[in-house]
Amino acid sequence: MTSQDCIAAIDQGTTSTRCILFNRQGTIVASAQVEHQQIYPRPGWVEHDPLEIWARTQDVVRRALASADLRGEQIAAVGITNQRETTVLWDRATGEPFGNALVWQDTRTAGMVAALAEQGGQDRFRPLTGLPLATYFSACKIRWILDNVEGARQAAEQGRALFGTIDSWLIWWLTGGPRGGRHVTDVTNASRTQLMNLGSLAWDPSILASLGIPEAILPQIVASSDPDPWGLTLDDGPFGAAIPVCGALGDQQAALVGQSCFSPGEAKNTYGTGCFLLLNTGPKPIPSQRGLLTTVAYRLGTLPAVYALEGSIAITGALVQWLRDNLGLIRTAAEVEPLARTVDDNGGAFFVPAFSGLFAPHWRADARGTVVGLTRYVNKGHLARAALEATAYQTFEVLEAMEQDSGVRLTALKVDGGMVQNELLMQFQADILGVPVVRPRIAETTALGAAYAAGLAIGLWQSLEELRAQWTAEREWTPAMPAALREQLLRGWRKAIERSLNWAE
Repeated sequence: MTSQDCIAAIDQGTTSTRCILFNRQGTIVASAQVEHQQIYPRPGWVEHDPLEIWARTQDVVRRALASADLRGEQIAAVGITNQRETTVLWDRATGEPFGNALVWQDTRTAGMVAALAEQGGQDRFRPLTGLPLATYFSACKIRWILDNVEGARQAAEQGRALFGTIDSWLIWWLTGGPRGGRHVTDVTNASRTQLMNLGSLAWDPSILASLGIPEAILPQIVASSDPDPWGLTLDDGPFGAAIPVCGALGDQQAALVGQSCFSPGEAKNTYGTGCFLLLNTGPKPIPSQRGLLTTVAYRLGTLPAVYALEGSIAITGALVQWLRDNLGLIRTAAEVEPLARTVDDNGGAFFVPAFSGLFAPHWRADARGTVVGLTRYVNKGHLARAALEATAYQTFEVLEAMEQDSGVRLTALKVDGGMVQNELLMQFQADILGVPVVRPRIAETTALGAAYAAGLAIGLWQSLEELRAQWTAEREWTPAMPAALREQLLRGWRKAIERSLNWAE
């Protein structure tokens, strides 16, 4: 292998951290992955230890390099992709966090969100940010830390505190940490804080003022792929060499790039802990009238930003984990498919996994998880099947809203993420959508998108056309369900959704 023909992608997700090394052909050379602790101090509270995440990041980088028998100086650039909205506040002098990170799933800010909505409606910031008021985004999480963690607001007002989503946290440490680390965030992650103006791509002073957040704690907003690197990794860091850090994308935008969805109208769905469907809408943001998010898809260097419509679903793969961990219905996540295949249908049962409310297109914090349609006939196979089907129904709702907002009729859906290995789910997804579902040859599209961002920045790849030429399909599922059955199932799902609402007070 020639020197510097590999890109290192750090993929810091909700449950684990990975480092994947890609070559010029976009194929995987080596990878390493380690899980981190999920912390649940109270119902609805979800936290991560930022220092554990940084330690895991260093570990997987070293392990990936060792697995490929590569030295750090043989890596051309570093790209980062990350769980979005998860919020960290730390001391710029020491790197010590002001408590645990508040994870995107955390709902402790529900009261704050409700109070803000009373003053100006749930959409009071949507014209500026493309986002409704919700516990999901970073802004209220920052405010909660400033108001509730001892010493945090004082440090922020004195210029000692730094805020970041996980991309900022890792870039700061990789480029020096307390020894001069760069405090930046890319436009895609900034667009998920509910503090960035979608038009200007700058922090919005009116929102900062209304939330009482000092601008001094915020990172500099940069392009997703930046020919001017934000910094170099340290010789005594995990790479053991000075490598440019120059690519960053929030995980769902990274998957859009990894799936080569570079033209308006192209869409992908990532099936992970949650489900995230993004549609490229081109160089102008499209306001949603149907509960979707308007967000930045990516920005390459000094080119104009590209925007997307997004449907965010909170619980998909996490429902399979719940069947495993909370009910003991299965021993491993992979067992859900054979269990679901023991029956021919859902037996009339529908499972709405609104464990922390419903995200797109409903945005109902009062919803809670519901299983309806139970009879003595229903067994554990039906429950497993209903759990898988819930992912497909939620995706249908988002895609329906997306087509209505954009006026674009999708002809196929590119899919990625851990659940796409579940062939029963993929066939059911094609049946419910009525369009083909396509799985790519390279399944790790999130990490690949981060690698593409870094590789474009240093010229390892010259154009989006070159990246598009590398994308190939591995498997396609085509719709086979009769239309009458499809409509019957969708009616059942809509009734189930109605019964999940108005539960939490």
